Amino acid sequence: MPRPLVEPSLVPALRPALPALAAGVLAAAASGVAMLGALWSVVQLIGEPSMTWAGWACGLWLTGVTLAATSSWLSHHAESLFEARLRRQLAAHLVRLPASTLSRYSGDALRKLVSDDISALHHMTAHLPAEFATLIVVPAVTIAVLVASAGPVALLALAPGIVAALFYLFVIPRMAARHSAESADVMGDIVTAVDDYARGIHVCRIYGAQTGAAADYAESTARFTRGMQERVRLVATPAAVAVALMQATATFAIAYAVGYRWDATTLAATILFSLAIVTPALRLGHGLDYVAAGRAAAGRLAAALDEPTLPAGEALTVPASSPSDRLEIVDLTVMIADRRVVDGVTHAFRPAAITAITGPSGAGKSTLLKALAGFEIPELGTVRYAGQSVVTIDENLRPQSILLTPQGADVLPATVRENIALAAPDATDAEYTAALRRAQIDISLDTDATSLSGGERQRVGLARVFLSPAAVLLLDEPTSALDDRTAAELLKELRHFAHDEGKTIVIVTHDPALADDADDRLDLDSPNSHNAASRSAALTGAE
Repeated sequence: MPRPLVEPSLVPALRPALPALAAGVLAAAASGVAMLGALWSVVQLIGEPSMTWAGWACGLWLTGVTLAATSSWLSHHAESLFEARLRRQLAAHLVRLPASTLSRYSGDALRKLVSDDISALHHMTAHLPAEFATLIVVPAVTIAVLVASAGPVALLALAPGIVAALFYLFVIPRMAARHSAESADVMGDIVTAVDDYARGIHVCRIYGAQTGAAADYAESTARFTRGMQERVRLVATPAAVAVALMQATATFAIAYAVGYRWDATTLAATILFSLAIVTPALRLGHGLDYVAAGRAAAGRLAAALDEPTLPAGEALTVPASSPSDRLEIVDLTVMIADRRVVDGVTHAFRPAAITAITGPSGAGKSTLLKALAGFEIPELGTVRYAGQSVVTIDENLRPQSILLTPQGADVLPATVRENIALAAPDATDAEYTAALRRAQIDISLDTDATSLSGGERQRVGLARVFLSPAAVLLLDEPTSALDDRTAAELLKELRHFAHDEGKTIVIVTHDPALADDADDRLDLDSPNSHNAASRSAALTGAE
């Protein structure tokens, strides 16, 4: 089944831009007609030299130029509206994807989606509609003028232009398709190599990674050069030769052969208008490579926008936290890529306590934590907080009740103060400093967070936990980058935080010491074995 010209997922972003786009298309068509009118005035000027026809020619030419400029402005304005809305639509959609879905997209893939792929739609939006309208209107008017002025026999002069147009619109794109795709791949390799080289300068020098990136860059640019040479040899040169042979020379010969007995005005109309028919096709043909790239980008954007999202939630109030509030899961099953990662788990997490979730790698610990935060869609079962399903809480308010700190969460390229302020923007510097100390790190709030080590970045993230208003705190491997003494001190602070302030803290850990010091424990065994009994035993201690 052929793909639609406009992907349905992109229509909501395109719809507000349609009036400006339609006006641009009409202006482009009117510009083509005005230019043909100017050409007709020139033809009349040949047969009857007068200032009247000269004035008409100049006036219509200026009108055509003005309409073309107006069409360009309207079309580009429409395109800017479309791109801006599409970027917002895509960003809003991506942040609502389940964690497992989002993990399928690398950082580079996401960057290409929100930047390169949307930019690739430029020609399809700002140029293609106007060029296509001109391609229809100008030949139609040209044929009508030729038939009216010289009769049907004058249409023979259109044959070379039609052949040239068909060659550009159908043959050249097929010849260029392979080279265009290869060029796009090579350009992607070049960008990746440059990015890797830039990162290698700061991060990977000790391993010589920048040398590898430089070699990749050199190879990619060499491939690009070879590809361009091949394109010129196989595509550009035949196209230039064909247009040179088929357009003006053949047109003049045919026009003279059929109209050498006509008067100067009729012969001039036949010659000039038979050349006019090919111009819109050549303009459109030059942009077909961009159309192919744009359609491929539109397909990738539509695929991302068609990914199912997390429930948005309708409850605009967050349950008030109290020591009696409970976070609980009932028969929770989470499927990822047709595999049961979490299988029928039921558990009630005790308020004002620390619960450690343990188990071997692949047992579903991190997935369970994401489901508790509402970042995964359960196949079966439910997650409740204070008697309310987590997915019914508005997605923007959920972090005020349940906060997830994932493993390996990085810092923003900003100061430590700005990073911590994400959790409590109205807190004072003294409160920020106190939170850092509870997270076992003593640094200036003005420190550039990106200059910190992995363990320091982890503790900056944990400092946000101590400032969060959320009653439930979910921590994935919070001590993985810490030494034993620092981990023990951090656990002591977390225990005080849970007991003294009534926080429900759930920790995924591989650290036996941390698990043994927790108030409760939920063990998830290997997904390759029957695990109902072990989970049942785990629930007994958790209650």
